[in-house]
Amino acid sequence: MKRMWFIAAFAVSAGALPAVAEAAVAFSTANVNMRSGPSTRYPAVIVVPAGSRVDIRGCMSSANWCDVAFAGYRGWVSGSYLQTTYSQRRVSVGPQYYRPLGIPTVTFSIGRYWDDHYRGRPFYRDRDRWRDGDDRRDGDRDRDRRAESDRRGREDDRRVRRDFEPQDDRDRHPVFRMMRERCERDPSACR
Repeated sequence: MKRMWFIAAFAVSAGALPAVAEAAVAFSTANVNMRSGPSTRYPAVIVVPAGSRVDIRGCMSSANWCDVAFAGYRGWVSGSYLQTTYSQRRVSVGPQYYRPLGIPTVTFSIGRYWDDHYRGRPFYRDRDRWRDGDDRRDGDRDRDRRAESDRRGREDDRRVRRDFEPQDDRDRHPVFRMMRERCERDPSACR
């Protein structure tokens, strides 16, 4: 009899697993950079075109940044640029909607996250600098170093978009190529 209860409990819990693993669906409200971390200081991974569907894997409680999946890529997008449907209306993704939408609260650890998703990217070689937070110290000298680091980061972002080598067929898609070219011509069009 105990064995039968165990089998029944296992079957019920196994049936519930897919519901837990589902991601919340959202749409980008603008052409927005998917970043390699929850800040605009992190390198861009890809531009998510306006109106594109993204799957939210989780959002941070301390900042309105969400870990999302889009077109086979993983990265971080500000919740301010994501909308979803709640109570039959469109809302921006924010902390007040995490629980009702079933969005888990997550944290960010650069080591594991970058190991899992960015090992082949050019910016991966600088992950120790990003992990150690060299750009977050106080003082004039450090502030100058941060400004230089930000400038180099923006140049790296442009270089990544310009020098990006397609890794598979989806990167050759005309929409992605069009977005990359548009961002090169007018960087203000891509956030």
